[in-house]
Order: sequence, then C-alpha cells, then structure tokens
Amino acid sequence: MARKKQISSCELCCRDEVEITVHHLTPKEMGGTLMPTANLCIPCHKQIHALFTNEELAAGLNSIELLRSHPDLQKFLQWIKKQPSTRLPRISKSNARKRKKR
Repeated sequence: MARKKQISSCELCCRDEVEITVHHLTPKEMGGTLMPTANLCIPCHKQIHALFTNEELAAGLNSIELLRSHPDLQKFLQWIKKQPSTRLPRISKSNARKRKKR
C-alpha cells in the first residue's frame, strides 16, 4: 500500500505546506530507531544527508537547534526559506563530504 503524502510545515526551515519526511535525529544505524525524530521537507532532509555523515549527525548534530546553528546548513536555510513550497531543488553531496569518502 502506497503511503499518503503528508503535508505540513518543516521543523528546520519553517516553510509551510510542504511535503514532509521523517528524519531520525540520531541515525537508526547509530541507535536512533526509538529516539526523537523531526518532520522535515524533502530538500532539508536531503541537504542534511548531503552535508553530514551519520557519524557526524549522531555525535553532535542530533537536534533541530544544533542543525540550524551549523554554518554549512545556515546558508542553505537562508536560501530555501525564500523558495516556494513546491520547489524540489537538486541536492548533491558537498565537496568536503566527497573527500571524506576517499
């Protein structure tokens, strides 16, 4: 059975009437299955995972406040807040994240 799209406001960028996904603030692989989650719009959720590894998220970016205060994410949030709720921008991994994988 297909899941019904959930439309709400994003807890990270605060845009209203966006399709939201559930983000585990502590990644499931790092023990976060039953820990707090946040409702995020698709662009914010993708941007988080493009910028940060699960290890980084679990170690020090496991709340909305900590995510919002990170300088790399602040630039994105300033930009996405100006975008219409229907916009789904293309998100790619940061150059720094690509270098970490090598």
